[in-house]
Amino acid sequence: MAGWSQRGDDLIAKTFSVLVTGGAGYIGSHAVLALRDAGWAVAVIDNLSTGFTFAIPDDVPFYEGDIADQDLLARIFDEQNIGAVMHFAGSVVVPESVADPLKYYHNNTVKSRALLEAVVKAGVSHFIFSSTAATYGVPDVSPVTEDVPKQPINPYGWSKLMTEQMLADTAAAHPLNYCALRYFNVAGADPQRRTGQSTAGATHLIKVAVEAALGKREAVGVFGTDFDTPDGTGVRDYIHVSDLADAHVLALEALVEHPDRSLTMNCGYGRGFSVLEVLDAVDRVTNRKIERHLEPRRAGDPAALVSDPSRIKATLPWQPRHANLETIVAHALAWEQKLSDIRAGEEPSA
Repeated sequence: MAGWSQRGDDLIAKTFSVLVTGGAGYIGSHAVLALRDAGWAVAVIDNLSTGFTFAIPDDVPFYEGDIADQDLLARIFDEQNIGAVMHFAGSVVVPESVADPLKYYHNNTVKSRALLEAVVKAGVSHFIFSSTAATYGVPDVSPVTEDVPKQPINPYGWSKLMTEQMLADTAAAHPLNYCALRYFNVAGADPQRRTGQSTAGATHLIKVAVEAALGKREAVGVFGTDFDTPDGTGVRDYIHVSDLADAHVLALEALVEHPDRSLTMNCGYGRGFSVLEVLDAVDRVTNRKIERHLEPRRAGDPAALVSDPSRIKATLPWQPRHANLETIVAHALAWEQKLSDIRAGEEPSA
């Protein structure tokens, strides 16, 4: 697909397609929509271990398979004229990474290395990586800039940081540039209800809270009420998944415009909300009171983890459209209601 994209005063040539790994999953499926909405041709590879085919638009080429399958990747790169990869495939549950670290080093690090090898062999020029604020561990400062020490406290964070290092080394040795985007707390769903967080047993607070509001859970656990925060509960920076997806598209276009430059940037709003503030917002949006179970702190949880988004705002023409907590909750709730229809095999409600 050849074409152009208008971004501010810039015109971006679109002469190749973008491969989205994990494009049937939560964030990956939103990136697919954002790319298509911006006029990019897209293909998806996903092994469907945590993804869903209903999250992939019917006209997007889909390959069911593993990102470590070199032969499959070579075929996709050739068939779809791939010039960039957005890499979301991987495992993301922090407690599971502690219990099964080798799974995380295999899925997130070893397989990313295999994907990078295929990218280099095929001459793909651009790579956008789904990284995480877990690379910072428990930082001494909040808000967190990209330059604070990276000290992960779990295998999940280490697996992502190792991949960032592989990307930097690979870009130094080959004609490849990359962007690593370090997410804070991703939440919400596509405002048009085209996709959303669909994983059963998800641990994201807003997902859990709207499930409780709809009667899918009895209560929401609040882990720690004695933090050094205004109400004693942990404070986090929640970013709407569609704003995050837009950041990926803009990052891609920045890489295309500046092929000799690579980027590492935080993705957040720079505003924190406590657990109780989030649950209060869910109560307001749903007009019901969620039962809260107060639990002890979990090991390694910082009191506050809030991004400093100065770099991304200075680097990209990124203007978040959904930076409102109640909007994030409302979109998550609307998707959860549609997901109930999908799983019941019914026609989704309008």
